[in-house]
Amino acid sequence: MHFQSIGVIGAGAWGTALAQATAQTGRDVIVWAFEDEVAEAISIGHENTAYLPGAPLNPAIRGSSNPADLKSCEAFLMVSPAQHARAVLIRFAPHIAEGMPVLLCAKGVERESLAPMTRVLAETIPHAIPAVLSGPSFAIDVARGLPTAVTLACENRELGETLMQAVGSVNFRPYWSGDTIGAEVGGSVKNVLAIAAGIVKGRELGRSAHAALIARGFAEMTRLGLALGAQRETLAGLCGLGDLILTCSSPQSRNMSCGLALGRGETLAQALGVRKVVTEGVATAPAVAAVAEAHGVDMPICAAVDAVLAGRTDVEGAIEALLARPFGPETL
Repeated sequence: MHFQSIGVIGAGAWGTALAQATAQTGRDVIVWAFEDEVAEAISIGHENTAYLPGAPLNPAIRGSSNPADLKSCEAFLMVSPAQHARAVLIRFAPHIAEGMPVLLCAKGVERESLAPMTRVLAETIPHAIPAVLSGPSFAIDVARGLPTAVTLACENRELGETLMQAVGSVNFRPYWSGDTIGAEVGGSVKNVLAIAAGIVKGRELGRSAHAALIARGFAEMTRLGLALGAQRETLAGLCGLGDLILTCSSPQSRNMSCGLALGRGETLAQALGVRKVVTEGVATAPAVAAVAEAHGVDMPICAAVDAVLAGRTDVEGAIEALLARPFGPETL
């Protein structure tokens, strides 16, 4: 295994950044874009002006809007948003050969089925081998070659380490884990908690409240992860606590910026506006809340975010309800 030819499925900001990072390792990279003009901009202009403007791309990266053009790739990075992943994978199923590794890079839970991305892949391309990439990473940082560390989770360690060599470099550093469940839980739940962190900032509740939210949010993430079979150390690592800290600490995060707008009194429609990029936490919140309820896991912060997004309560009511919870021990 070497994986010289890498296919990136999805030409949003994150897919483009991962293509750039992978091209730096000397791999042959082709990016599939839904829009013809995006594929053309990547191939000819060497810049994704629609989703990652201002980041010059390696001229060796090719763009295409035809899934068949990726058929000869030896490994795939699946970066389309979680809520579109099933439809995209169905399109690619005829073009991904048996035994091909698919590195799942979208962070979310399918809203209708409550399925993590590994299950979506198993149901659409059962002959593919799943792996998960997740961790504290902003697309523009990765595209510019700034130091970044992530988790690459794969049950087969030899395959995982080969994938690490294919996508990793001096400045983009993957760490192997065998815990795909933990990597998926961390990446999904942190998006919901980032909306809550934005609300805290938008309401000007202070840094103390912000720190408390991150700590108690991490407890919620850990409870759900353990209930689903994740390992505690995975959730305490890059793809759990690390990603949570980053996403809850910068308005550069799409999810935090959405919460920031909600906290300042905007409606959800106003907060989302005319964004071209997807705010994963909005669709993931009800899925996380439903999974938690099904497994008997107490996740009051995530449930409050879900209630606000669904219009069952307003921001003020959600905050009051959380602060009215009875005192108790600091346990997971």
